Amino acid sequence: MTTDTARRIPQIIATEIGAQTGQVAAAIALLDEGATVPFVARYRKEATGGLDDTQLRNLAERLGYLREMEARRAAILSSITEQGKMTEGLQAAILKAATKAELEDIYLPYKPKRRTRAMIARENGLGPLAEAILADRAADPAGLASGFVTEAVPDVKAALEGARDIIAEGLAENADLLGRLRGHLKQVAKIVSKVVEGKEAEGAKFSDYFAHVEAWAGAPSHRVLAMLRGRNEGVLALDLEVDADAPKGDSPAERACGAVLGLTGRGPGDAWLREAAAWTWRVKIRTSLTLDLMGEMRERAEEEAIRVFARNLKDLLLAAPAGGKATMGLDPGIRTGVKVAVIDATGKVLATETVYPFQPKNDLRGAQVALAQLISKHRVQLIAIGNGTASRETEKMVADLLAVLPGAEKPVKVIVSEAGASVYSASELAAKEFPGLDVSLRGAVSIARRLQDPLAELVKIEPKSIGVGQYQHDVDQHRLGRSLEAVVEDAVNAVGVDLNTASAPLLARVSGVGPSLAEAIVAHRDANGPFATRKDLLKVARLGPKAFEQAAGFLRIAGGKEPLDASSVHPEAYEVARRIVAACGRDIRALMGDAAALKSVDPRVFVDERFGLPTVRDILAELEKPGRDPRPSFRTATFADGVNEISDLKPGMMLEGTVTNVAAFGAFVDIGVHQDGLVHVSQLADRFVKDPHEVVKAGDVVKVRVVEVDAARKRIGLTMRSDAAPARDQVRERGPAPAKGQPPRGPMSSAPKASGGGGNAFADALKGKFTR
Repeated sequence: MTTDTARRIPQIIATEIGAQTGQVAAAIALLDEGATVPFVARYRKEATGGLDDTQLRNLAERLGYLREMEARRAAILSSITEQGKMTEGLQAAILKAATKAELEDIYLPYKPKRRTRAMIARENGLGPLAEAILADRAADPAGLASGFVTEAVPDVKAALEGARDIIAEGLAENADLLGRLRGHLKQVAKIVSKVVEGKEAEGAKFSDYFAHVEAWAGAPSHRVLAMLRGRNEGVLALDLEVDADAPKGDSPAERACGAVLGLTGRGPGDAWLREAAAWTWRVKIRTSLTLDLMGEMRERAEEEAIRVFARNLKDLLLAAPAGGKATMGLDPGIRTGVKVAVIDATGKVLATETVYPFQPKNDLRGAQVALAQLISKHRVQLIAIGNGTASRETEKMVADLLAVLPGAEKPVKVIVSEAGASVYSASELAAKEFPGLDVSLRGAVSIARRLQDPLAELVKIEPKSIGVGQYQHDVDQHRLGRSLEAVVEDAVNAVGVDLNTASAPLLARVSGVGPSLAEAIVAHRDANGPFATRKDLLKVARLGPKAFEQAAGFLRIAGGKEPLDASSVHPEAYEVARRIVAACGRDIRALMGDAAALKSVDPRVFVDERFGLPTVRDILAELEKPGRDPRPSFRTATFADGVNEISDLKPGMMLEGTVTNVAAFGAFVDIGVHQDGLVHVSQLADRFVKDPHEVVKAGDVVKVRVVEVDAARKRIGLTMRSDAAPARDQVRERGPAPAKGQPPRGPMSSAPKASGGGGNAFADALKGKFTR
């Protein structure tokens, strides 16, 4: 990488993430040395000026893009230089290009290509004809062309077509023109969606897009992905509409092409060139730019969808843990029975069973007796019920049982998302973890464990299988996977990991560890017993100083020889912590947690050449609340009695539920009727809400009011506004609501269309009227 490039990239990124160039350059250097984002965010604040993990993730993402672009820039410079066509102006333009699209526009005339029609025309001697038409606008092009008829050019028409091909290629490879036209399209283009004839019934779920038009620039992610899915399924035809109301041959785009040719007069040559410019726009440039903008639109929509998935996943991973309590997990089922697993406070399986309270056996009493015996024997404190098929029936069975159980202290029942549980049950990891346990029972264990500690259990499942995204199967799977893996890494390191109890999958997510070292840590622990100190990690095979540096601060040892090992204070900063303790004149174990004593400490006193004020403040905060968990306190939703099916819902009902998924257009809420309801973004609060994540996140317990119930279509409209009256009139943009634990899968709509192809509703209908 050249010095100029090394300087330019930090400057660009700094502007984009709102930081100083020096901060970005320092972060890039650390990442290039192998440091992880969590480590840099937590333990290298002095170097980066306090860049947080979100800024660092954006930095890392952009760094990859910009380095790819710089490599492409270098390749283009080299190619044009080798061709002997480089000029000072051209080189300046290439160095100035800010995007890959601009680079490719500039390179287009110099890009090696197969023989084009313009090349053939030149080979046939028609280059001078094109130049003659451009030079003499008063001359008749046909008259000029008559002098170029040869054996290879049989007539005047062929000569003029060849000249047109030459002129068209020049326009289509004009970087400045392409840039202006691309900008024009981004401002005025509209995405047009139409149903393919004969596909109306087959593609009914895409009915909102059978005759739909909206601005390219403002099309939201979920609608773009819905239309693209409709096209991929052969139901919809998509196109870009540009200057539809402009007279043919005189649209702004056609005039821009003509302007490059200097079309100001009315001579025969001008008329012919004007038609050539219009033809070039319609046949060549418009087609290529349409493909570019369609690709950019998809990329923009995918980026937003991936961002939504990542935020939902983060919220789910950082959901409140119920903690170390004896827990019963129930994986509901009808014909195959309800799978039961009881685990102790550490997640160890104590008992498993299958009961058959529903059809065809209908052994309700036998099932309740079996559950009661397990609750009594193992002193169960929590009952986790999966939210899949037969969830509410199973919950009612448990509620009836708890009502008759003796004693005041009864287990608390909680509905738990079972998304991904079946994937985990059949995985190689689950088989290794429970070699003697039937696959069907592993899901019940997973459901119980994810109530105790959602993060520790969900890390065992591929993030994409957790199902909290929108159109997750339609986006770039590599980008999605990379983004979700980063979310899991950040979540695990934000919480910290108990070195002596964590599973290998959880340890693998710790900064600097990875799967192979995680297995080595577990193997060492199994062979030698619990780790007494963090430093003992260096005894693990293949775990060297670099891995230790990256990982140590995120690994906890409770009750070990070194009290600081239970905190997030990094071993490299223990000396600073001990100086603070000495200044307080207290034993470290007595000082940890003593907020009053620690607040009296002036952090500036302990700053030295290596550790600055941010690190000292972090140490004081950690000593004040050692090993603090950033996750919220555990709370559960209470479903209304007698509301078990969608048919039990009535408009106006006030209910409590759990947010299962947050999309760009609103939030889905489980209210206990096997079908999530939708709180549209305009119904999330009494104020205007641009992003639903401003108000809710996955796992939140919320109060909602039922606005609309469509049992036939399995659609439930909810509101969180204090005044729900307007919501009844709102046109909706919805499709089949997702199954439990699954993301929204189809276009969201059932409303009649407004004029002009709009009215694709819940998101846009009656804009402003209900969003204030």
